[in-house]
Amino acid sequence: MVWLSRMARIVDFPVLVFLFSLVTLWLSARIGALHQKLRPLSEDQQPDFDRVLAATLTLLGLIIGFSFSMVITRYDLRKNYEEAEANAIGTEYLRADLLPAADAAKVRQLLKSYLDQRVLFYEARFERQLVAINPPTEQLQTELWSAVETVAEKQPTPTVALVVSGMNDVLNSQGYTQAAWWNRLPVAAWGLLGAIAIFCDWLIGYGSRRKGIGLFLILPLAVSTSFLLIADIDSPRRGLIRVVPQNLISLSQSLRTP
Repeated sequence: MVWLSRMARIVDFPVLVFLFSLVTLWLSARIGALHQKLRPLSEDQQPDFDRVLAATLTLLGLIIGFSFSMVITRYDLRKNYEEAEANAIGTEYLRADLLPAADAAKVRQLLKSYLDQRVLFYEARFERQLVAINPPTEQLQTELWSAVETVAEKQPTPTVALVVSGMNDVLNSQGYTQAAWWNRLPVAAWGLLGAIAIFCDWLIGYGSRRKGIGLFLILPLAVSTSFLLIADIDSPRRGLIRVVPQNLISLSQSLRTP
């Protein structure tokens, strides 16, 4: 299980995934070429070898395609939850008008502070930043719920119940967002991708008749670039393709506009 934890850390850094994959796959092709010198293919074995190579490359392409589809789905889910979170906070900010004036002002102020914390969550790139963000976020959630719960106990009316329901949506949306950010491509899938890619490059090297260095870089470079894109989209914080909290930022700006 140690290699699984190490791989889980590696896939958080897309550039490292690219470099590690490129070197590993290139070495696999070179090892295959060396093996071919020791035990070359005969003319009778060549047709069977070509079929195995074609089937293996097809399988690699399919798995890369499926993995890309999986990470795209997860990326879209993170975007949708960011939009849903902004809508929940904005709706609850308006519903605060249904509360008594003093309670409404308190809830609005807490929502503004909470909104700032949520923007920081999306913009954080390192674990140490999350460590600093999580405690005040949890504290604000407690204060928000306590604010509407106190009013609901004093005035159990349908309008106050509507505000309580809206606050429940605000708190739930944060949980859905966190779950979506934890939902990554399984490490076992990465292991399967790497194993098939290594085997394919070994076959390419073994079946190659020309031993040029450039020839052995074509497939490793193409596969490593695919791995880079998959890891980049699947990494919520350290990739170049990230979920920008544009809805939350827009809401924050609108709430602070006189």
